[in-house]
Formats: sequence, structure tokens, C-alpha cells
Amino acid sequence: MTLLLSGAIAIVIGATLQRLCGAGVGMVVAPTLALVLGPAEGVLVTNGASMVSGFMIMLAVRRDVDWRRAAIVCLAAIPGAFGGALLVRELSAGWLQVLIGVTVLSGLATTVAFPQVPEVRGRAALVVAGTFGGFFNTTAGVAAPAMVIYSRMARWEQRSFAATLQPIFMTMGALSVTTKTALGSVGPAGPPPLWFAPVVVGSVLAGVLIGGRLSRHVSSAGARRMALTVASIGATLTVARGLALLVG
Repeated sequence: MTLLLSGAIAIVIGATLQRLCGAGVGMVVAPTLALVLGPAEGVLVTNGASMVSGFMIMLAVRRDVDWRRAAIVCLAAIPGAFGGALLVRELSAGWLQVLIGVTVLSGLATTVAFPQVPEVRGRAALVVAGTFGGFFNTTAGVAAPAMVIYSRMARWEQRSFAATLQPIFMTMGALSVTTKTALGSVGPAGPPPLWFAPVVVGSVLAGVLIGGRLSRHVSSAGARRMALTVASIGATLTVARGLALLVG
């Protein structure tokens, strides 16, 4: 029951932050569930939560979605998702913990340390971001850093970018769940039981509703700072646990 409650709370917080600033489920939930459920199983549930949250939030912001860019990213994510699923199948639990934590911390450090990046135009950079996003979403549950870096290079307006992330997260989550299930990369315990699905959906719905209420009082910048803080703590603990497994 404690594990279930911890996972549900993490999903609620992640969905709340995603509703406020466009991203949050992957960064917050992936490290937490990796600690609670195990790395492969935790990321798989995170992918499912991203799929549900992306769909729910997309309904509210669909008018601001850049559907052409979203389609390019989602198509480019397919080979990345397959490569990530193969890697997850081969890595031990300790290495997966380290990979998840380091991926989150590296993504956070990159987006914070390089606020000014050169401007890039054209479709190639978008394809690269989609491929890397698909890979890291499948291995670590985190696609946002790759997309954030691209948005800064492309000078993508924040409102449209945050809205477009939602169908991207939804599709990448579905790709990750599908490829890992098909390739047997769901962890030694297998996929979570079916009764866990309503918990994920209910937690995401609660987070989206809370985020909608808080959006009147909390700025997107403030929500982003909260997401960075929570994600940093979770990722650091995940790396520490992974290293302990490898050493012990």
C-alpha cells in the first residue's frame, strides 16, 4: 500500500506540474517510480502516465498545438523508441537506475546551464530532437530535455511549444509502452497488474485538475522551478541507489 500511495502521489505532482508548465510527468515521476517499483517497471508506468496526461492536457490546449511539428517529432521518435527498448532489455537494474538518474540530471543541467543557444532553422534539428526524445523517453521516461533544447534553438514560442508537447508526450508514451512490451523489456517482474491502470488514470486526472486550478495563481516559471527541484532530488537518489546496487 505504501508503494502504491508513493507512486500515486508522484504521478499527481508530475501531472500538476505538466498542466502548469507543459512538462513534469517524466522528470518528476520517472526517478520516483524507479525507486518505488524498480527501474524498468517504474519507467514503463511513467510512459503510461505520460500517455494519459498528454492526452488529457492536449484536449484543453489543442488550439495552440503545432500539428505539423508534432507529427515530425512523433515519426522521428519511432527508431529512438526501438533502440531504447533494446537497451532496456539488456541493462541490469543497477545500470538502469544510474541511466535514469543521469539522464534526468543531465537534461536539467543542460536546460539551466545554457539559456542562450545558437538559432537553428530547418527540419533536421526537429528530427534529431524527436529521435533522441523517443530514445530517452523509452529508457528513462524523459523526453522533455531534448525538446526543450530544440525549442530554444528554434526560438519556438512558449505557449505553442508547451501545447505541442502534449500530443508528443502522448505518442512517445504509447511508442515506449508498445516497443518495450513487444521486445520483452518490461523488467523482471513483468508489466504492472491491470488494476494499476485505474490508479494511474485517476492520479493523472487529479493532477491535471489541480494544475488547472493552480494555473490562476502559480506562474509557469514558478512551476518550472518546482519541477526542476523535485526532479533533481529524485534523480540524485536514483543514481545513488543504482550505484549502491552496482557496488553491492
